[in-house]
Amino acid sequence: MNGFQSFTTGTTALPDLDPYRFPAAPLDSRPEESSMRRGVMEFGDYLLPAPEPARHLSDPLVPADRRRLELHATLTAAGIAPAPGDLDAIEALCALDNTTHVALRRWIDRAL
Repeated sequence: MNGFQSFTTGTTALPDLDPYRFPAAPLDSRPEESSMRRGVMEFGDYLLPAPEPARHLSDPLVPADRRRLELHATLTAAGIAPAPGDLDAIEALCALDNTTHVALRRWIDRAL
């Protein structure tokens, strides 16, 4: 192709324009601006009440459940997806003590 070639079809329709690349393009599908999106409260707006700490569940995790979550997080961060058959092995590893579990996670991190 040599030089400039003009297209015979029309220009891009306005609804097809990306509002982030073309902020001046008028778009009818743009959501309506609300006062809360701008950070200003108007009459009729209200804030949600603060959560009550007494209503929260205070059941701490069992150490084996905490170790399971930590092991899954370590495997996910390492890019290792456990296969369905690995869940029994993960369960057995989580039953071990904290010292062994910390060493296991450290080995996984260093293997990368």
